[in-house]
Amino acid sequence: MNKVNTLTTVEFVYEALEQATNYLKQHGREGTPARILLQHELGMDYSGLVAAMRDQIEDRQFEAFWANVEELVEGVPVQHLTGVEQFYGRTFQVSPAVLIPRPETEELIEETLKLKRELFGSDEVQAADIGTGSGVIAITLKRELPEAEVMATDISEEALFVAERNAEALNADVHFIKGDLAAPLAGRKWDMILSNPPYIAHHEASGLSDTVREYEPHQALFADREGLAAYETLAEQVPELIGRPGIIALEIGSSQGEVVTALFQKALPDARIYCKKDINKHDRMVFCILE
Repeated sequence: MNKVNTLTTVEFVYEALEQATNYLKQHGREGTPARILLQHELGMDYSGLVAAMRDQIEDRQFEAFWANVEELVEGVPVQHLTGVEQFYGRTFQVSPAVLIPRPETEELIEETLKLKRELFGSDEVQAADIGTGSGVIAITLKRELPEAEVMATDISEEALFVAERNAEALNADVHFIKGDLAAPLAGRKWDMILSNPPYIAHHEASGLSDTVREYEPHQALFADREGLAAYETLAEQVPELIGRPGIIALEIGSSQGEVVTALFQKALPDARIYCKKDINKHDRMVFCILE
């Protein structure tokens, strides 16, 4: 990407934000990350930044801020520059070893919590998160359901390291274990099984933004068999693991609703299965309810 050096010295916070926002837009990037980076550099929340707009910014602060703005222009995700992302009202550490948490996954948790209340009331449950990444699903479940026993799996040691740090920082007693998909869960029954597995077909890579394609872990993004390989494996593994009553909650790609629903209906013919759209009206979740 050819960049024009438009950097000029600034004195005030609002000038730094204005210059960075315009610079990003000139290079085809969203301007909002400039605000997030400036908050990070100045150690302020949004309200604090607004209040400080007419304050002077130190040269060293502006230089550090601008170095990160240049990284944004190259496509580096803002979360990799700040090291954190917000999810379900909590701050999670992230790194290039894990997917950056998305709002759609919050919707998966919201529906699962509703189903838990309907099926189990206030009873203690055993829950498993398959392919935990940064740990957002498992940790959020534990924080929202303190009485639950929660286990999480991932095939990546680097991802588990991030997840364990998040669990410690957020005071969530989650047991993490390395292994491929549901294999580490064998030998017992679970009340709730959740998963946000890789579901993008390899040929769809060119349609992703470079921020995702170049900087997020491919192991957590892409799957064989048109993006369905993980669901096919889970449909084989999960029937032996889920209890009665039980809940299976899966995040899916927007074009996979029908096929994933059919896959699990065949694997669990006695289950009530439905696909739920996200806030943007895209198929995003499949739920299997066993009475």
